[in-house]
Amino acid sequence: MSLPLLQPAHLVPTCPKRMSLLARFHRKREDPEVARRALLLRAGRIGEATVLDTEVDGDGNEMLSYSYTVGGVDYQAFQRLDAEQLLRKSDYLPGTRAVLRYDPHRPANSFVV
Repeated sequence: MSLPLLQPAHLVPTCPKRMSLLARFHRKREDPEVARRALLLRAGRIGEATVLDTEVDGDGNEMLSYSYTVGGVDYQAFQRLDAEQLLRKSDYLPGTRAVLRYDPHRPANSFVV
């Protein structure tokens, strides 16, 4: 019994049509942060947060720290300011109040609008 001859990988024919057909049905993964914010905008409760500080992280992103209270429990969170929020940077000065969206079942899941 003889063994089949193996071809080097660069000589093995590929099927580009088959790959592109599969790629059409492959769902692109949504950014989890975008999905989380969309869910909170759609179904989250509205609250009020106090801005604690803004600073730039090591990657050059403007980070916002804020605190809020839900059901007598105090929370502190951080978020990266998006492009729209960076245009309104004066709305996020320390000590100011900001609109907050949070998940009523998991109040730690929140973001400042």
